[in-house]
Amino acid sequence: MTDRIALVMALVIFAATGADILLNDGIASLFLLRKLEHLIIYLQFWR
Repeated sequence: MTDRIALVMALVIFAATGADILLNDGIASLFLLRKLEHLIIYLQFWR
């Protein structure tokens, strides 16, 4: 992965997070973080 691609990906992630916070009060980010927590717990079970 080149530096340019990494920079573009980081900008897209920051823009999406910023838009979620401004337009949706961070609800989508909260939903994704809760699903990530469930995934981590599920993976711990199989460890």
